[in-house]
Amino acid sequence: MPEDLLFEYAIIRVVPRVEREEFLNVGVVLYCAKKKYLKTLYEVNEERLKVFADIDITEIDCYLNAFERICNGDAASSAIARLPVAERFRWLTATRSTILQTSKVHPGLCKDPEEMLQRLFRQMVQQH
Repeated sequence: MPEDLLFEYAIIRVVPRVEREEFLNVGVVLYCAKKKYLKTLYEVNEERLKVFADIDITEIDCYLNAFERICNGDAASSAIARLPVAERFRWLTATRSTILQTSKVHPGLCKDPEEMLQRLFRQMVQQH
């Protein structure tokens, strides 16, 4: 029987006007130390985002791609991507006042981090 694995996750949000604190969930980042697992899933629903705010979708895609490259440890993309997995997760989930932010970090237990990432993505991003 597989053991329960401690994981941490945060929701990735687009915050068009930081001062209003309104956001739209666009992704999930999940970290599991025991498995050295760090991955993100995201989806930009252009229609929904356009209704929500007048925003440059290309810019959002660029930021999300950078976020994913850091998760993947793409050393050519940035110095942050060369950090150890735990440090990359902490950097990605640090509080910031930009158009792309994450929620607070939440812990949990799972058997399979990939399966949990998919489940959280469906629940927190794809359900409307």
